[in-house]
Amino acid sequence: MGKIVDRLLLLLYSLIIFVASIVILFTASSWIPLEQAGQTLNNFYFEKNYAYPGIIVSLIMLLISVRFLILSLRRGRSQAPSIDQRTDFGDIRISIETVENLSLKAAGRTKGAKDLRARVRVNQSGLEITIRTIVDGESSIPELTEDMQSTVKSYIEDITGIPVASVTVFVANIVQSAPTFKSRVE
Repeated sequence: MGKIVDRLLLLLYSLIIFVASIVILFTASSWIPLEQAGQTLNNFYFEKNYAYPGIIVSLIMLLISVRFLILSLRRGRSQAPSIDQRTDFGDIRISIETVENLSLKAAGRTKGAKDLRARVRVNQSGLEITIRTIVDGESSIPELTEDMQSTVKSYIEDITGIPVASVTVFVANIVQSAPTFKSRVE
């Protein structure tokens, strides 16, 4: 609900700034005659029908600005995305980047895998880990990927204590080994 309110406030704020920018642009470009601009300012000073709505709009803009300032400062202090766990002794926070690096470490133990990349997503049932790799082309791909999946799953669960829902291995390519030429002897 808070995000919807913030989006509506941002929309209102943007519209008011847009209109104010157009008025300032027209005034600075002399498209609004000096007499008319002076009369409008005079009305804000002396006419209550102009002053009260101007005060209300200014206060609304001030409150929205304070709200956005608080939100930006709060998000600036926040840490990297993490996985939170509660234990008997307190809270544990493990960053997603840490889990990705642990996944790469475990996947790197698989013989025949090169150029590894990992992505971790948190799901209700546990972690969803996607490993992208390039293989050497000399090992059986089904065996290699199955070995990598089980290694990553057990390693992450042992080290972090977080259940792993799935490990997906994407084989992007095979390593093109340099051709070996045999000299022909006749």
